[in-house]
Amino acid sequence: MLDETLVVFLTDFGRTPKINGNGGRDHHPGVYSVALAGGGIRGGQVYGASDSRGAEPDSDVCSPADFHATVYAALGIDHKAVLHDKQGRPFNICDGEPLPLL
Repeated sequence: MLDETLVVFLTDFGRTPKINGNGGRDHHPGVYSVALAGGGIRGGQVYGASDSRGAEPDSDVCSPADFHATVYAALGIDHKAVLHDKQGRPFNICDGEPLPLL
């Protein structure tokens, strides 16, 4: 089934590398993890890394738009496609570029 299915697991936030005053960790949108399987994604890859504290992106930084473009590419959708609203105005479906995972 994974030849025809893309499984995407992600959250909207990571967690801060520091414990807060209540003994927990706060939302941290700057660094978080995503897992992809199937849909043409080559298995066994790691793309990108945070700094040694897990506080900031460090290498192979990926924007949300790049992630969306990667999903579109895995689904066979042109990430540069343009949709038009009822008034005929063009809207790009994505502003990112696919990651080299396919």
